[in-house]
Formats: sequence, C-alpha cells, structure tokens
Amino acid sequence: MYHDFPTDGFVRLSQILPNKRLGTPGFVPVSKSSWWAGVKSGRYPQPVKLGPRTTAWKAADIRALAERLSRGEAA
Repeated sequence: MYHDFPTDGFVRLSQILPNKRLGTPGFVPVSKSSWWAGVKSGRYPQPVKLGPRTTAWKAADIRALAERLSRGEAA
C-alpha cells in the first residue's frame, strides 16, 4: 500500500489526508471536515495532543483503519 507511511510513532493530519498543496494522495482519502466529524463520532481514531498546538495520531491506529477500510469493513 503506502510503503513510506510510518509503522510506529505518530503522524500528523497532513500525512493522513490528501494534500493538494503538497501533491500527496493521502493515506485515508477523505476531506478534513469529514475526518474531524469521523473522529468526533468514533469512526476514526482519537488524536493525541503532543503540545498546545500539536495534534497527532498513532501511526499503528491509522494503518489499522486503512486495513479495515480496504477490506470494506466499517471504521
């Protein structure tokens, strides 16, 4: 799938979602507003606050989400 996506540690939202400015396809192809709605509803993993202005997600949680989505399972 995405061989350069980290297997452990933390990832930022710009690494998870598509980014037209950077020209990256994204690991989970949804909009930013859909992502945050999914986080709020529990569909997507909860973030970890690394600082007052820094939010990240566990890379393992994002990989697990992508695996479920690729198998057609609900997130």
